Amino acid sequence: MQSLVIRGVSDVVSFIDARPRISGRAAVIWWLALSGLFLDAFSNSALSAGLGPMTRDMELSATQVAILTSLASWVAIVFNPIGGWLADRWGRIPPLLFAKLLALIGAALAAFAPTFEMVLAGRFFVGAAYGIDFAIAMALLAEFTPARFKARLNTWQGIWYVAVSTNLILAIGFYNLGVGDSIWRFAVGSAGVVALVLLVLQAVFMVESPTWLARKEKLERAARSMTKIYGEKFTVAAVADRIPVLNQATRGIANVALIFRGTYRQRTILAATVQMAQSIQYFAVGWYLPIISLTLFGADFVVATLGALVFNLFGVFGGFMSPVVGKKLGLRRASAVGFGAVFVMLVILGFFYESMPIWLAFIVPSLFILFHSAGPGANGKSLSTLSFRSELRAGANGIIGAIGSMGAALGLLIFPLLKEGIGLGPTFLILSAVPLAAFIICSVIKWDPTRATVSPDEETNAPQFKSDAAAQARAAEAAAASLVSR
Repeated sequence: MQSLVIRGVSDVVSFIDARPRISGRAAVIWWLALSGLFLDAFSNSALSAGLGPMTRDMELSATQVAILTSLASWVAIVFNPIGGWLADRWGRIPPLLFAKLLALIGAALAAFAPTFEMVLAGRFFVGAAYGIDFAIAMALLAEFTPARFKARLNTWQGIWYVAVSTNLILAIGFYNLGVGDSIWRFAVGSAGVVALVLLVLQAVFMVESPTWLARKEKLERAARSMTKIYGEKFTVAAVADRIPVLNQATRGIANVALIFRGTYRQRTILAATVQMAQSIQYFAVGWYLPIISLTLFGADFVVATLGALVFNLFGVFGGFMSPVVGKKLGLRRASAVGFGAVFVMLVILGFFYESMPIWLAFIVPSLFILFHSAGPGANGKSLSTLSFRSELRAGANGIIGAIGSMGAALGLLIFPLLKEGIGLGPTFLILSAVPLAAFIICSVIKWDPTRATVSPDEETNAPQFKSDAAAQARAAEAAAASLVSR
């Protein structure tokens, strides 16, 4: 078998981009990374379907509900950048496996918790797992996806709603088993089963990202990874023939500052805006759909849960359509259109939710979820993943993910308090300001990675930052001095 020679990161990126499809071991890795996002959604929404029964079971106040439901997101704010730093420093796979272990511990603690405080402890571990996993899994997906399929990263949004819908279906099943108000224990316990299965599968089948290895100038390991993944023989060029990595970020956790400078600044602002705004609107409205359904359709658990399931099926459809929408419109424009439509839905709910006929009460929240999932719901993660080079990618995902987790925590915390204090209608109207502001920002900033002609990993023609420019100047001076000495 003739071997393929790797000279540097550009050869790795070019080979992956030339693939006609994501197949073989690469497809297994791609879907296992995506399955980790299924677990994140499943664990994060495990309390959602059973929140009403749990509130009765543990006699929780509105403040306790707000703290409990938002805790995982507050924890994720801290662990998003930690996970990103670990992945950019040590590789993608070890922290991914660690995240599954944390999710398993969190599920077990919450499922068997005798007290409210123990449930909080379980949700702490779930938040840590969610924070670590999401930043890394999206980076890994980007590094295994050919350039022509960039929009497919948005598939994670469809997977998210499949996980949420699965939780709702299981909740109905557990309800019919007669478990009573303990239904929430079964929901969080089932997330532990998913975590255990994924821990085993990822440990067996995952392979380190060759793009990350090449950016770190670990070409021998990159060649071994490529051989495992693609079933072809890869070797490394002689040292004299290797292409050096320009502008490599080598300052560890201090790399975080780089995403707020130079050409990356606008990319960070755009991705962070989409991430935070979509998190607030989803976790303030979408996450609470089972509770909103109780308000709209009455107190029957099965009817309200079926109503929430219908809403989320629109999310499944929109989520799996988001790669198509993103490819057609671009991630930025798709986000802007989605935010504009969500703003309209929230205004309608704010003014008319009490007087709407039942058919309209189904349609408006369903359209909210559809426009959210097909547009900005997926795009915040994808924008941050596709906008930065490999040694910054997971760290950028971590920082921008932390901003998104802050939005999620605010949404989860604010909604029950506002709903109790001023009612559901005014709450919807206040929240409508979020997608309106995001729509404006998405309309002003023009960056879109799906419309870029060069991968961020190959953006080496011009220095991005002053520190890079200085490093290049020193290297040029050293090269000139070497020539003179000869």
